[in-house]
Amino acid sequence: MKFFPKLLLFLSILFTGFTLGAQQTPANSDRGVTIDTSFYKGLEWRNIGPNRGGRSLGCAGSPSRPDEYYFGATGGGLWKTSDGGNEWKPVTDGQVTSSSVGAVAVAETQPDVVYIGMGEVQLRGSITQGDGVYKSSDAGETWKHMGLEDTQAIARIRIHPTNPDIVYVAALGHPYGENEQRGVFRSTDGGTSWEKVLYVSPRAGAVDLIIDRNNPQVLYATTWEVYRKAWKMWGGGGDSKLWKSTDGGTTWTDLTANEGMPEGPIGKIGVTVSPADSNRVWAIVEANEGGVFRSDDAGKTWERTNDERKLRQRAFYYSRIYADPLDRETVYCLNTGFYKSTDGGKTFDTTIKVPHGDNHDLWIDPANPERMINSNDGGGNVSINGGKTWTEQDYVTTQFYHVMTTSDVPSHVAGAQQDNSTLAMPSDGWGHMQARGPNHGWYYAVGGGESGWITQHPEKPDIFYAGSQGALLTRYDRSNGQVRDIQVYPRFFSGEPAEALPERWQCTFPIMFAPQDSRVMYTCSQHVWKTTDDGQSWEKISPDLTYADPSTLGKTGGVITMDMNGPEIYATVFALAPSWHDINTIWAGSDDGKVHITRNAGKDWEDITPEGLPKFSRISIIDESKHRPGTLFLAANRYQVDDRQPYVFKTHDYGKTWTKIINGIADGHFARAVREDPIRQGLLFLATEHGVYFSLNDGADWQSLQLNLPDTPIRDLVVKDDDVVLGSHGRGFWILDDIRPIRQYSPALKDKSAVLFEPGDAIRGVSDATVQYYLKEALDTITIEILDAQDRVVDTFTGSQAEYEEDPDLPWWQRGGSSKPTTAQGLNTFTWDLRYPGATTFDGMIIWSARPQRGPKAPPGDYKVRLKTGGAEQVHAFAIQMDPNLKGVSEADLQEQFKLSNQIMAKTSTANEAVIEIRKMKSHITENRERIPDGGFEKTLQPFLGYLSGVEQELYQVQNQSNQDPLNFPIKLNNRLASLRRSVEMGDAKPTNGAYKVFDELSAELDTHLGTLNTILKKELPRVNKILDASGVETLKHP
Repeated sequence: MKFFPKLLLFLSILFTGFTLGAQQTPANSDRGVTIDTSFYKGLEWRNIGPNRGGRSLGCAGSPSRPDEYYFGATGGGLWKTSDGGNEWKPVTDGQVTSSSVGAVAVAETQPDVVYIGMGEVQLRGSITQGDGVYKSSDAGETWKHMGLEDTQAIARIRIHPTNPDIVYVAALGHPYGENEQRGVFRSTDGGTSWEKVLYVSPRAGAVDLIIDRNNPQVLYATTWEVYRKAWKMWGGGGDSKLWKSTDGGTTWTDLTANEGMPEGPIGKIGVTVSPADSNRVWAIVEANEGGVFRSDDAGKTWERTNDERKLRQRAFYYSRIYADPLDRETVYCLNTGFYKSTDGGKTFDTTIKVPHGDNHDLWIDPANPERMINSNDGGGNVSINGGKTWTEQDYVTTQFYHVMTTSDVPSHVAGAQQDNSTLAMPSDGWGHMQARGPNHGWYYAVGGGESGWITQHPEKPDIFYAGSQGALLTRYDRSNGQVRDIQVYPRFFSGEPAEALPERWQCTFPIMFAPQDSRVMYTCSQHVWKTTDDGQSWEKISPDLTYADPSTLGKTGGVITMDMNGPEIYATVFALAPSWHDINTIWAGSDDGKVHITRNAGKDWEDITPEGLPKFSRISIIDESKHRPGTLFLAANRYQVDDRQPYVFKTHDYGKTWTKIINGIADGHFARAVREDPIRQGLLFLATEHGVYFSLNDGADWQSLQLNLPDTPIRDLVVKDDDVVLGSHGRGFWILDDIRPIRQYSPALKDKSAVLFEPGDAIRGVSDATVQYYLKEALDTITIEILDAQDRVVDTFTGSQAEYEEDPDLPWWQRGGSSKPTTAQGLNTFTWDLRYPGATTFDGMIIWSARPQRGPKAPPGDYKVRLKTGGAEQVHAFAIQMDPNLKGVSEADLQEQFKLSNQIMAKTSTANEAVIEIRKMKSHITENRERIPDGGFEKTLQPFLGYLSGVEQELYQVQNQSNQDPLNFPIKLNNRLASLRRSVEMGDAKPTNGAYKVFDELSAELDTHLGTLNTILKKELPRVNKILDASGVETLKHP
């Protein structure tokens, strides 16, 4: 639900097709129905936050621009600051087709030249693949794709320190499969063409690269033999090596077996060379006898200087080392902590505290080592004092695994954030709920942990259930913070393969209630579990519902370092759908490609896996139709076996037959989630790795719904009331407000010159009334009227522009209110602020603690909206509902509030109209002063003007000349009346007795002043008019 006008944005439509299986498309599915983009391109995705950063692997600064820095977000694009890290903005939105930035480089001699390399090489379980290299020649304003599309994961980009046309790229290649486009690439023409200069094998790619600043012909690089699957990451082997080139990358020498280097097997290696001494080179080496190694003869011989585990734990995720640019004894090493050595790498006893742990990159100003930017699992942060203090990570690069919405009004949006906590936040600000914080933007945790599913109790809105890796499952009461661990089988595991575990728990496992019985909750390992006593006990109601292939259940990590935790636990039930129609029916999908159904509450399960769904497909989301029993929609993906195609299916007969529904989905846009609209049957929404699609015909055809949404992985989506809510893995939560035009679309509307869509109901004190209408052609003017239940016109709004822009200089207290109707071709949106017309005002009026020009809040009840276009009219009904959060308030109370507010407003108008009348009379006389004889003016008109001014000064503080003058001069009657209405309308409640008392007093005071004015006019006006008439001046009139 939105609270502001929407902008017009572009959207494209895609058409392709493929159908699998014997099942026929239902006759009522509107085969071939698609919407012309003009019917919905006026919709806009709204990012609600949170301002809490997510993982970054690459960053860079500019030596010549001390306030300019960049960091790449994994799933969130490139971000830039021009003020030293106080404010950040995304600079690649809409210009790149991959969201994960793994490497960033800025040319030292031309700081407008910036390169980014896409994809992630720190191969955790939730990585996003890239599509090569992009270049900007204007400091990030515009971007051009420069090739290397099939590298998928780029670790480093290095630019020659004096010649920006010479660029090197270290590419790992496909994380999930073998490929040839990997290794070190060189360009000598600014990225226009590339030459592969270091290549080892299709199993190994380059993961580090450094240029010797003193002799740019000298480079050091590392290659890493590694692969990843959903169930396994395996690194290390004979192709993991340390390399050196002395001819600008044309030829390379293997240093891995040089004197002092550790014996194999070798894993991941990080390398750096000291700008203060080119002979000094450091490497951090993953090996059984690994650690930090130093060479003082440019790589010929080596010495291990440090073997602490803190520097080389989880080597696959870190292994980064950096030389200080000025001091040959200072070197930095990144891991969970940020460590510094000042004795040549022997000890790393200094820990630099950063805003977030898990450190991945560091850029140090080559001329000033106090200036640096660091990338970690919370984003990028800048220091100008060598790491003593850092800037905050308050930007929206948040990575969520799932999304859910609460039953609060307005609803809250919740998800589990990568390397952080669960997080819930309001869908439209904290104006209607108590603040639980403080934070940047206000949010709160709901139990569980970084990777879990979240479910709210269907009848107790303060109770949340949330999971995390390690099988954690909590029950959390947000009303008092009470928490309890209710996991099914609290036998902790870590460092063990899946085959050793009695129960296999993925780091993200379903938690959900049976729609028909709020006492029944389910969760899943490789089995489905059920509780009816709020987690006190659990019953296993299924056998193993996975392939459980032994090859997917073994050890993971590599030949040197094991890494076995929740993300690598495989062969689990990853998706669940308890039936909306029958409590005995439950659907289940596994992360290795199996689909099952039970129709007798778990006593028997049937394998209904679609024939066209290959093994090792992760069934991410299954969604049962609320409209049709036996209908299920399924979204699966296989990118972790190097297959990036979409897999989306549906069944209408409990899984007996399936139809593959991928027509219109672009290659590489593999599916994460599919949901059917709860209102319109056959309206589907699809979350993919690169954005969102929708279908009006049960998936037969898909259209892009990207609009203004940046390219970012959409992990989950839900339809809440009239909105689509997204959980992205890199850009936080997004909401598409008011999808009614899509819901109400039919082909017949295409030929209509104007279409008024049926509006949703408004909630008094919570949401305004949103009116959406389509215009086939742009119009000169348009009129919208709001009618009450008796068809009386409440207010009229006329517009004559395609777009209105709010005055940026308008004071905050004058902003808001209803929008103006727009006349643009396509979808337009008008917002009524639920207020009647305001009081009469006059130019220059300065009032304190009130806005008399805003009318009373409309009471709950039935209303209509009327659209007038040319000679045609369309009318639709809607309602204003009471805020369900109110306590001790009735509709009768709100009617009393509205009645008194109208009475106060009428008195305010009367007072202001009297001021207007007085000023007109005074102005008329002063404007004609030269025509009036002095005698008559001084004897009759001048005293008359004084009498009028006396009344005026009682009604309004005439000395007010600036906004805060009311603090200097006493408040007068019209201000007291307006402020009384503000008091009466603060909140939704019955007026207090004091309000009635003050209203009676002010009304009596007004009557006194108006009586005085009438007496003056009755007595003095005939004499005044006689003089005016004699002077040839138009006489004054009094109503």
